[in-house]
Amino acid sequence: MKTLFFLLLLSSFCFAQNTITLTEGAISPKAVIADASFLEGHWKGTLFGGKTEEIWTAPEGNSILFTFRLVIEGLVDFYEIGHIIEKDNSLVLQLKHFDASLKGLEEKDETENFKLVKKDKNKLFFEGLTYEKISDTELVAHVVVENEDGTTQELTFNFKKQ
Repeated sequence: MKTLFFLLLLSSFCFAQNTITLTEGAISPKAVIADASFLEGHWKGTLFGGKTEEIWTAPEGNSILFTFRLVIEGLVDFYEIGHIIEKDNSLVLQLKHFDASLKGLEEKDETENFKLVKKDKNKLFFEGLTYEKISDTELVAHVVVENEDGTTQELTFNFKKQ
């Protein structure tokens, strides 16, 4: 099941070329929520023969909110809701997964957390997750996932602005 596949998002040390991690003892670089403003918009793409969709709000209140949906063969596979927030003079991306009936897949008080590792203009590197705005109409997300056999791989989501 693809839902389980996505639930196993990692912050391991076995990253592919588009994702990085903080070295032991390192701290996240200084950043403010405006550094994530390039994400704002309604973005659609395809993966696994299905349709992907992310909607990012404008930065406000020291956060930027997003939702994600994967639809395969006309049925919702899973959702995510999350945000990027300012924390400790840097940024953290936090998210929760939900199945098609909105049953939470993490424990009630748990979130997947991705610390900022590096920032460039229109590109944010979180641990195991990178977002890059290629143009005004193109956004790419690279995500490290763990397969059922314990190996990791990097998936690339290509989005077009709607």
